[in-house]
Amino acid sequence: MKRIFLLTLTVLFFTACNNSEKKKTEEAPMTAEMEQPETMDEPASEDFIDITPIEHATMVLQWDDTVLYVDPVGGAEAFEGQPEPDMILVTDIHGDHMNIETIQAVATENTIVIAPQAVNEKLPKALQDKVQVMNNGESAIHSDIAIEAMPMYNLREEALKFHKKGRGNGYILEKDDKRVYISGDTEDIPEMRNLSNIDIAFVCMNLPYTMPVDKAAEAVLAFKPNVVYPYHFRGTEGLSNVSKFKDLVNKGDASITVTQLDWYPNQ
Repeated sequence: MKRIFLLTLTVLFFTACNNSEKKKTEEAPMTAEMEQPETMDEPASEDFIDITPIEHATMVLQWDDTVLYVDPVGGAEAFEGQPEPDMILVTDIHGDHMNIETIQAVATENTIVIAPQAVNEKLPKALQDKVQVMNNGESAIHSDIAIEAMPMYNLREEALKFHKKGRGNGYILEKDDKRVYISGDTEDIPEMRNLSNIDIAFVCMNLPYTMPVDKAAEAVLAFKPNVVYPYHFRGTEGLSNVSKFKDLVNKGDASITVTQLDWYPNQ
């Protein structure tokens, strides 16, 4: 009888413990370091432009009938199913922005390549013939889109070796009073903070090469784009916390839309 009594107590004890643990699990909030990005079976569409992230710094933009490839890397297979580019924008000489084999693979006879002089110097002659060199502060118009080359560079002492001022370009694209800003590899430089009337901004944030999410958020809150897409956020320690970036921006200005896309489909 005593053994039966002890056995009953033991069963009741473990049942209570299991129920308690289950309750704790059910009551614990579901947390994640980063929110799930939007899936990209279809391009992300703003009211005037379609955006297809390829990976990291690479994207396809379609503005009316004009197709732009930004920093194309990954070979022709990365752009399978994409329309051919009217323009290719290259921001810098590093391999995650400039890949000669990919540019050769995707450029057509009529494609125009926009790039800074540092990039042009590294291209073979056949590609140089397609290039319009644009350095910081210079502008051009192609397919009714005004293009302005913006500075992109590092500010932190420990990061100055990565991107010196004047070598690479960010870009502003403008058409029909709509303005798109592509940051390239940069920190929260004064030229970014002083931007105005930006409808869509693509802003980088990865360490040690560009800037932390708090500085990226501060910059966005300074120039106040209507919509911001965090991109280029893989660093040496993995992916930056873009959910934190979104929280910082929206706490500072709830009118700014922060949209996260799937820039790392293979991770």
